[in-house]
Amino acid sequence: MQKFQFEGSAAAITGAASGIGRALALQLAARGCDVALADLDQPGLESAASEISAAHARRVTIRRVDVADPKQIQEFAASACADFPALNLLFNNAGVALLGEFDEFDEAQMAWLMDINFWGVVRGTRAFLPHLQGRPQAHIVNISSIFGIIAPAGQSAYSASKFAVRGFSESLRHELAMKKSPVRLSVVHPGGVKTNIARMARSGAHLRESVSMIELGNRFERLARTTPEEAARRIIRGIERNEPRILIGGDAKLLDLIQRLKPASYWALLARVFDRMTV
Repeated sequence: MQKFQFEGSAAAITGAASGIGRALALQLAARGCDVALADLDQPGLESAASEISAAHARRVTIRRVDVADPKQIQEFAASACADFPALNLLFNNAGVALLGEFDEFDEAQMAWLMDINFWGVVRGTRAFLPHLQGRPQAHIVNISSIFGIIAPAGQSAYSASKFAVRGFSESLRHELAMKKSPVRLSVVHPGGVKTNIARMARSGAHLRESVSMIELGNRFERLARTTPEEAARRIIRGIERNEPRILIGGDAKLLDLIQRLKPASYWALLARVFDRMTV
């Protein structure tokens, strides 16, 4: 199996203004990649581009993109491929969170989350795949979550989206392999990574208890053991090894093991642990 060559490659990354996306952009540039960055956070994109340009002699483009909008994704793909004909890496990384149990959020809120977390991945893949198919080697990386492997109470919307990303990614990978496509695909399942996803989460419209987003963000950061930089290194190593599933963090590995051992009853083992984590 040929090792992926990062030098001279180019990558498109959604959710690139912060967190794992930004860390990926910096590390890929350090390995010789040009990068096309997309996010809703324009100041964050500009900051990331400046940091990359100052540290690495690579080309960077930025574009404000809402991955819930099919037209904006298509336009991002067209511009990125035009700017970087050698583009052969796609990271569908943008994602959001929604607080509340099933009866605490409404259908519109769940549709908002699915439009970003799941349909953003599907649309991004569809927009870039024809170009990637024409490259000698290419790799798609879709970001799911450890909550795409286990489904804790209180995460029905988020888990639904991340299980959907996992199922879509695994099936597409099998299709690509059957066709002997040059495009490889990995699905990523991070555990706790120190990003701002908790701070930026939306609250269910019918939340029974008021939630301090500052305290929620602080609590998440205390529990998250992995930095975005560590996560990015693990993803890049997974691309080099063509790993179909990339688990990030010791917590993700442990939870994956528990689910494998107790696929129908893991929650009986984990409920108390998760309950302690939320106080």
